[in-house]
Amino acid sequence: MSPEELNKLMTDCASDAKVVASKEFDITLDDSPQSIATVDDVLLSFIDKFHDQALEDEAVFTICNIFGAYVGEILKGQIGGEWVYDQSNPKAPTVFLGVGGNTYALAGICYERLVNDSQVSVYAYYEQALANHKH
Repeated sequence: MSPEELNKLMTDCASDAKVVASKEFDITLDDSPQSIATVDDVLLSFIDKFHDQALEDEAVFTICNIFGAYVGEILKGQIGGEWVYDQSNPKAPTVFLGVGGNTYALAGICYERLVNDSQVSVYAYYEQALANHKH
């Protein structure tokens, strides 16, 4: 996948996150840094609304990727960076945001909150990424 294709994919996924949040929960994601705190709520809302269905593999993959892209696009706008498509595990290719020497697994942090630990905060992860790149 070329960098241009990957950038388009991530932009499209971020747009999908806004549509899903609006359609499913009547929540507006406005591309502001403040809206990332809302992503934490939206992720848990999937479990409240869809229960076990929200945790099926395909649903989890889609939810985590679109909301990870949404957060990543905002972060990328603030600190720069490039999307990186990692195929080192062919069964589970992943996308990271690479900034300087750091990589941020934004879909991964969404997964942690949705599946493993509702105390994990996507917003706190985002704030830490910002702090890592303050000049």
